[in-house]
Amino acid sequence: MTEIYLISDYKNNFGSKWKAQPYRSGYDKNLLTDLFAKNGFNVNVISAYEVKFEKNIWVNSWVIYTSLEEKGLHYKNFLFDVLKGIESLGAKVIPSLDFLQAHENKVFMEILRETKLPEKYRTLSSKIFGTIEDLEKSLRKNQIVFPCVIKKASGSMSRNVALAKNENELVAAAKKMSSTYNLKASLKELIRSKKYKGYKQESSFQNKFIIQPFVENLTCDWKVLIYGNQIYTLKRNIKANDFKASGSGLNYTAGSESDFPIEYLDFVYEFFKILDVPNLSLDFSLTNNQPYIFEFQGISFGTSTQYKSKDYYEKMGDSWELKKNDWSQEEVYVDSIVSFIQSR
Repeated sequence: MTEIYLISDYKNNFGSKWKAQPYRSGYDKNLLTDLFAKNGFNVNVISAYEVKFEKNIWVNSWVIYTSLEEKGLHYKNFLFDVLKGIESLGAKVIPSLDFLQAHENKVFMEILRETKLPEKYRTLSSKIFGTIEDLEKSLRKNQIVFPCVIKKASGSMSRNVALAKNENELVAAAKKMSSTYNLKASLKELIRSKKYKGYKQESSFQNKFIIQPFVENLTCDWKVLIYGNQIYTLKRNIKANDFKASGSGLNYTAGSESDFPIEYLDFVYEFFKILDVPNLSLDFSLTNNQPYIFEFQGISFGTSTQYKSKDYYEKMGDSWELKKNDWSQEEVYVDSIVSFIQSR
């Protein structure tokens, strides 16, 4: 059997699963192990802290991993360190560590968009910022078009997202999202600026963020999950006097009932194939025949769309067929990983 290593977190959890038992415990690892075994893989479950950095263990070994969204992202950063280490020893890490770096990090997500995707997937022209001072420089150069949407690098379900109609609203939102203020550190900086002529104080606004153009006249978007050659869709309506679909909870519909424009299945599938991942989550919208992909994730994304869908679209040759959804969340995940490895 082919060996595959599953790197779990400090709670011994792996992945993201809708309605997991216990709550937020991720996939059933015993079920994952059985499903991989049926496909010829022997699973070795290891917590990140147990990893030994020995080349004979990791060279040419397949590795799948998890991520976390806990405050500060400290353990996620630890996972990245560990996985980067075993990758340097020859491990074949799935998905690419670019997607761990982009998890809960919209700045790097936008960098991936700019560096990996063709122009038709770069219609939003997002801007990235590391401090409020960078934003102020950009504003002085008239580089921001209003209205716009500002998003803190971390956050999901439309948390840390704001619509700015003018410069004052943008700066206020940016200061709130990017604040790293610490009284003791600020006093030290003030003393340094008085003591040393020409000294520039450290910024108190160093939480990174992005700014995207505001797309008008949207009434909904779709959460799209892609596992191998399967596409699951969930329509999310936008509330009156709001601009966000994610987290609205307004009349969500899944699968064929979501009214996803099927002529764009190839559009989102090509996006997925270019990124070269086994599975992907993305936010898709359409206005005036212009498609947009606002955000995307390749690791530890929410799976409620797959769970709630009575059916899904499957790529069959050059066409898409609607199929009944009989897949568990573990089954569709394992199938996507196995298909990805077999295609290498």
